[in-house]
Amino acid sequence: MYVCICNAVTDRDIREAVQQGALSLKALREQLQVATCCGRCAGCARRCLHQALADPQQQALA
Repeated sequence: MYVCICNAVTDRDIREAVQQGALSLKALREQLQVATCCGRCAGCARRCLHQALADPQQQALA
């Protein structure tokens, strides 16, 4: 699913960024440019980030 329409960032992109070490919305902004244009996606991006961080499978891959 698209999280950030402005920068074409998906939930999959966020999960991959977490696998590569992103632990905060700031890190996602730097790595994916999510929430850097209109900012409407920040809440959804944050939820996706927290879900990815809480997922035991995700943690095993990191």
